[in-house]
Amino acid sequence: MKKIITLFIAVLLFTAPLSAQTARYVVLVSVDGFRPDFYTDPSWPAPNMQQLLQQGVYAQGVRGIFPTVTYPSHTTLITGVRPARHGIVYNTPFEPQGQSGDWFREERDIKVPTLWDAVRSAGLKSAAVSWPVSVGAPVDYNIPETWSRSTPGDRRGATSEQATPKGLFEEVQERATGQLEANDLNLYYLGMNENLARMTAYLVKQYKPNLVMVHLPCTDAAQHREGREGAGVRRAVASADHAIGTILEALQKAGIKDSTAVIITGDHGFVDTHSSLAPNVWLAQHGLTGKAEDRGNWKAAFHSAGGSTFLHMKDPKDEKTLQQVRKILAGLPPAQQKLFRVIDRAGLQQSGADPEAVLALAAVQGITFSNAADGPELRPAKGGAHGYFPDFNEIRTGFIAAGPGLNKGSVLPEIGLEDIAPLIARLLSIELPQAEGVVYPGMLAPAGK
Repeated sequence: MKKIITLFIAVLLFTAPLSAQTARYVVLVSVDGFRPDFYTDPSWPAPNMQQLLQQGVYAQGVRGIFPTVTYPSHTTLITGVRPARHGIVYNTPFEPQGQSGDWFREERDIKVPTLWDAVRSAGLKSAAVSWPVSVGAPVDYNIPETWSRSTPGDRRGATSEQATPKGLFEEVQERATGQLEANDLNLYYLGMNENLARMTAYLVKQYKPNLVMVHLPCTDAAQHREGREGAGVRRAVASADHAIGTILEALQKAGIKDSTAVIITGDHGFVDTHSSLAPNVWLAQHGLTGKAEDRGNWKAAFHSAGGSTFLHMKDPKDEKTLQQVRKILAGLPPAQQKLFRVIDRAGLQQSGADPEAVLALAAVQGITFSNAADGPELRPAKGGAHGYFPDFNEIRTGFIAAGPGLNKGSVLPEIGLEDIAPLIARLLSIELPQAEGVVYPGMLAPAGK
């Protein structure tokens, strides 16, 4: 009988007439490393998230993209498509000569239209604070997530240079945060969350952009250090929740709370780790990665994304080398083979992952990958990681949405990360035609409400 009632409610949610009501404003908050238990389990210190849950719609989990890492995920959040189409396939580009420290920071690398483009085309205004892959984005008030390779621990110079309009970073320091020191924008210090929230709150009150997006990173750093359940993780969740409260209060002060839809989501969940695996060691033993002094003479190399790693080849049509790599993997001891599974080209294509990779290894929980090509292939590890194939609960991220146009009391078992951009477009009555995601009727308020 209970199953019949549940099915009946689901049918009502998915067939009820949809409201024509839209939001005048949308605030999208991404909590890096956001997990559904932060808002479904009241033992977590997240009262703002948990109160929003009561006021709107939430998902029991959000299926991520592959790999489940920050920069590709945030690009899916603003495009509604997976990495194979939007082009941000990893956090860092694959560099066969060795990783330089570059990340995908420039908006020009995104290959499809974004919500920012759609907002501008509709004559509306946007703002972004510490959003990944936003340098040079068509955002009216933009404080991008950026840093200089020469001074990665001090983001202030690069942020000042790349913020738009010119002088915006100095403006928010004068009007919102006070003069910032280097550690005030360091994700290992929880004060970064609060400073980003104050910047966001100021932009909301001063300029009232129609779309506001902010990325709160400190929960990610805490889980990398301590795993899923560390004491520092609870402090980081409390910090993110307090930052959300600062933004919610700004909406009230600006007089736009009742016309603003608020969406809290993230990029990935987290997995506790115990070991790190370096498959490039196997390739180096067979002369495929090139010697350290001559990396230009490489044939194949793996590019790590945490819980997964992707095989790139100098010549993608070199079937002989590909078969050699497959033979190497098949010849590993059973104890090592059970640490991962192989995803072939067809699997990569189906998952919307990097089209230039010829195969990938997806680790079991507890294992991460590194790019090392020398030393032992298996090493101890600790803390937490992500980047895994998005097919188990721990790696899912979360979703809460409340405000005009959104349902109240609706629970969705699972949505995809690509479904959030189309929802925002729907709420703002703007067009995002390339989006792969869908707007579930259960997200939207029935007509007349």
